[in-house]
Amino acid sequence: MTSGEKPGEVVYDRIAMLRAERGITRRELADALGIHYQTVGYLERGEFRPSLHLALRIAQYFEVPVEVVFSLEPFPRLGSPS
Repeated sequence: MTSGEKPGEVVYDRIAMLRAERGITRRELADALGIHYQTVGYLERGEFRPSLHLALRIAQYFEVPVEVVFSLEPFPRLGSPS
């Protein structure tokens, strides 16, 4: 959470996990989306929230529903019971 955010404004994402699963670098993802590669890092660290348009484009790139990439609640740790 960044200093200006309220607790209810946090957006969690799985961009880094999806990239790692597919062997995609930040630069490759950024190039595909038409954004700067550092923006991908900001998104992954929670330092930047994407616009709705960018969030949908990221989900489309990974061919998954947007809810698979972004959530208002923390994602459960992999391997932990649901």
